[in-house]
Amino acid sequence: MGVGMSINPSKALIALVALICITVLIAVDAIDQNQGLPIITMIVGYSVGNGMAALTNKEVQPIIRKKDPK
Repeated sequence: MGVGMSINPSKALIALVALICITVLIAVDAIDQNQGLPIITMIVGYSVGNGMAALTNKEVQPIIRKKDPK
């Protein structure tokens, strides 16, 4: 890894577990491929997008955050 680069293991673990779960559900025919593949695509796209934003020093928006005070 380069200098100044860090990994968010909890975010990576969540993405990995989600990918494994969706893949298993598709494999055992619990859900149809037409339902599972878009979810897999979204998870991979989110992960790649966050990684690219982090590499280019752009702010990465969290999925869950505190409400802004009014």
